[in-house]
Amino acid sequence: MHGAADATALEAFFQMMFLPDNIPIVGMLILVFWFTYVGLREARKNDELARQGREDEILRHMQE
Repeated sequence: MHGAADATALEAFFQMMFLPDNIPIVGMLILVFWFTYVGLREARKNDELARQGREDEILRHMQE
């Protein structure tokens, strides 16, 4: 019985999420998560270069 209530709540959430007024908000959330991932990935790469003592390569790597 508890699973049926969860499925209905999830269905209601998805129906609300894809209402025309909410689609831009969903798109913005996807973009926020994507650019956060890209930023953290690049920060990790730069930290690794700094750890290896190759700080001069960081700017060159960012401009590629």
